[in-house]
Amino acid sequence: MRYAFLGDLHSSIEDTKAVLQHIQEVAPDALLIGLGDLYECKIGKKKALTVSNVPLKAAAIINEEFEKLLTFPSIRGNQEERITSVTGIGRFSALPEKLVIGEATLIHGHQIEWDRQWMPINSSTLGVGTSLVFFGHSHRSGLYLENKKIRDPIHFGKEIKLQMNNYWINVGSVVDNREWCLYDSNHRSIRFMKISV
Repeated sequence: MRYAFLGDLHSSIEDTKAVLQHIQEVAPDALLIGLGDLYECKIGKKKALTVSNVPLKAAAIINEEFEKLLTFPSIRGNQEERITSVTGIGRFSALPEKLVIGEATLIHGHQIEWDRQWMPINSSTLGVGTSLVFFGHSHRSGLYLENKKIRDPIHFGKEIKLQMNNYWINVGSVVDNREWCLYDSNHRSIRFMKISV
């Protein structure tokens, strides 16, 4: 089975349209799954601690045209969690925090401890129970083995066969970077994908 993982859309209509079109051209058979931060919260982290019952339109960038693009399942990211916190609306709390598909766990990435250079650290503390973890959050594509980045620079479009190790795969961001990741569960391979702007 092939999967197209896309994350960190942050309410960007143009970037999302471009990535969805690219997926349709490159992998029309792939099942799309969102890795969270579909929406952009307009309220910062500090202010979010002091406000409540904010109207949804004031808390997030919500656009009918963008919402029509969201035809795929997704997990929730920290943006959806913050929107839920400041509005009190349960719309996004129904989204799962993680999904498991075969030997892969999908999370947003805000659950990971990060260093100052946005490298994931202490991944073993998550206890995900699968050999592959796909995530986003930092907006930087990357392949990690035992907390060490092993693909730098990323060669977009090139197949990478994953050995029988524990890998962490950052799928990049739709917003600004127009990146996504194609995962083939039958061949245990990935392709980092990016479209030109």
